Amino acid sequence: MSKNLAMLFNDAFKAKRPKSENARHAKRAWKKRGHLKFSFSKLVLYLTILFLFIPLIIIFVYSFNESKGSEFTKFSLVWYKELFVNSDDLWHSLLNSFIVAFSSAIVSTILGTMASIGVNWYKFKGKKLIQTLTYLPMVLPEVIIGISMVIFFSGIHLPLGLFTVFAAHTTFCLPFVFLMVNARLDEFDYSIVEASHDLGATEVQTMTKVVIPAIMPGILSGFLMAITMSLEDFVITFFVSGPGSTTLPLYVYSMIRFGVSPVINSLSVVMIVFTCLIAFLCRKGLKGFAAGH
Repeated sequence: MSKNLAMLFNDAFKAKRPKSENARHAKRAWKKRGHLKFSFSKLVLYLTILFLFIPLIIIFVYSFNESKGSEFTKFSLVWYKELFVNSDDLWHSLLNSFIVAFSSAIVSTILGTMASIGVNWYKFKGKKLIQTLTYLPMVLPEVIIGISMVIFFSGIHLPLGLFTVFAAHTTFCLPFVFLMVNARLDEFDYSIVEASHDLGATEVQTMTKVVIPAIMPGILSGFLMAITMSLEDFVITFFVSGPGSTTLPLYVYSMIRFGVSPVINSLSVVMIVFTCLIAFLCRKGLKGFAAGH
């Protein structure tokens, strides 16, 4: 009796299953259409997008506002004219930011890449300690890093200026490059290194013609991350900057203390457009690089 019931349930289950690929596709499409329209995950996604983009939209709109107040009065380009004609100090601070960002990103990318390759490929005493110390700047509060940097520079009697900002940014950008390159090396196929040695390549040739091109996406990601971290940093820069080394975040902070200037809105729009353009070009370039390799 139980055997017959089991056979009946089995036959009923088989009868409900789609018997063809078309039927399975139709069933999946029907499930998608008949699925609950309300989705909590989609709601969270849309709210997050709104939370992120509404401030940018407000900045974009008010950059064309003729008045300084919070009420939109009339469309005008007066603040863009003010930005490009009468804002020499602002552009000087932006230049300082770019100098520090690119120089610290280059140095931290070189050091972080070499450190990641050395830690992954070679065995030596203190390897775990070096890995732990490398990640410390990522987990420590920026206030502690800034204070420790000031104490260090004061101890060696190094005057605060653009060089100290560069040194500090290189220090806290290096772990991000190390992490990016390390993630790339975890997926690295070491058989191509052995093949390179079998074909007679030296260590330098293997490094420059095999290893570096293979991990280049990780290196570029670390480089771009270092630039981003350096450009937006305020806390550490506030502690280690000196006369003539004001970066854009410090200059914007000094302007906001006396009231928000619409010039900041115009500069924000210019930087957003510039960042989107760079991201688009890098995306196209990385796609071409990946296709070529």
